[in-house]
Amino acid sequence: MEVEVRAEVRNTESVRKVREAILNFFTPDKIKIENFGEYKIIIARGKGSKCLMKLYNALRVQRILDAARNYLKSGVSGNTIVFHLHKQAAYAKTVSFCSIPEKESPLGAITFIITTNNVSQFIDWLTPRTINGKPVNEAKAPDP
Repeated sequence: MEVEVRAEVRNTESVRKVREAILNFFTPDKIKIENFGEYKIIIARGKGSKCLMKLYNALRVQRILDAARNYLKSGVSGNTIVFHLHKQAAYAKTVSFCSIPEKESPLGAITFIITTNNVSQFIDWLTPRTINGKPVNEAKAPDP
């Protein structure tokens, strides 16, 4: 499994704060900042389920597994899953998904792009089905 996380840094934003928003839910192997004309973009990459453990834990603490599962399923295309988190909420250590990132996250969203050989196993691991808000049949991590 490979994970890429991207976030645009607007002129009015602090690179440090956007980086912190990403790191609240992702532990990358590599992180870089690229210039794109008037703005910068932070690109973070990681491999394996360990890089997503902060997100994994936050989804359970916030008790939003069912909503998260729906967002992940709607972002599946082949062996890739794409979803967006609200940048300001992420900075405040709160998971908030964006269906239409341009409208729901005025300063841009944090985009997660996950490539895996087994999309359903990944979704079952990160966002298992629940009964009364509690996970049932938690799947093993999609990699060793």
